Amino acid sequence: MSRIVVLGNGAWGTAIALSLHRHGGHQVTLWSHSPEEARKIAAAGENILFLPGFPLPGEIAVTGEDAAVTNAEIVVSVVPSEFLRPTLARLLPYLHSGQIVLSATKGVEDRTYLRMTQVISACLEPNGLVLPIGALSGPSFALEVAQGQPTAITVAFQSRTIAARIQREFSSESLRLYTSTDVIGVELGGALKNVIAIAAGVATGVGLGYNSTAALITRGIAEITRLAVACGGRRETLAGLSGTGDLVLTCTGSLSRNRTVGQALGQGRKLPEILESLGGKVAEGVRTTRAALGLARQRGIEMPITEQMELILNEGKDPREAIRDLMLRPGKDEH
Repeated sequence: MSRIVVLGNGAWGTAIALSLHRHGGHQVTLWSHSPEEARKIAAAGENILFLPGFPLPGEIAVTGEDAAVTNAEIVVSVVPSEFLRPTLARLLPYLHSGQIVLSATKGVEDRTYLRMTQVISACLEPNGLVLPIGALSGPSFALEVAQGQPTAITVAFQSRTIAARIQREFSSESLRLYTSTDVIGVELGGALKNVIAIAAGVATGVGLGYNSTAALITRGIAEITRLAVACGGRRETLAGLSGTGDLVLTCTGSLSRNRTVGQALGQGRKLPEILESLGGKVAEGVRTTRAALGLARQRGIEMPITEQMELILNEGKDPREAIRDLMLRPGKDEH
């Protein structure tokens, strides 16, 4: 068993810590960027702000002390994409060779268009620290993982040996991990599906039905796959848990924050008001949309749904007009 630190005390980070405890035998630490927030969670015995109703066993240490990272064998990063660089800069003195880093954040960095594992490498390697860095992704609402509902996800490392180790360390009777060496495909599937989920929410918000959602999911996976393959990912990965599986969940599940944002936009609410109503929770798709479109333009890939979501989110385009423009695009062969 391992010493594991989970970076980020949001709902997903807390759910991962609970799942690791359920596995048994691990020394699990939940790290918060805020020592004060860590003290509140420890005192309450649960994460009232992000995952209320799930007591944190005393065996899970909750801390805001950066030095807690030093003793970890496995560092799980669940830090929102916009805060990842400053967090790593802060923790760099406590990271060292021999550790494994696992990214569980589903996003693409704005402006650089880098995947989260690439951001981690870009922060560590110039400082002489080369660690195995992988990705964890798949259809996994934090609430249901915390409840112990059966969930299947994918872990990807370039090294099959390390992927297999994480599979052993994280799998339990309620969480099943499949391994992959396609880090690119797993990461982009998890990040880009959030954009399509916003589109599915928009469709629901303006009053469209199941036909529209099915079309968005199907054409969404087509454009996600185009971009992922252009970046070096494998087509079959996008047909798996971290692609189609995660996309279906996020586009149809009421627990999806990205779908919720889209639905509110479709109902005519403004983005700043919607984001404020999330109470500090993050809808990664809002930031990922612009980054995904920038990456697609770099690679010469057409992403019409993503393009319309960017116009809605950042240019104030009317959602009904965006859907109309998608429907009136020139006819094409499906494949």
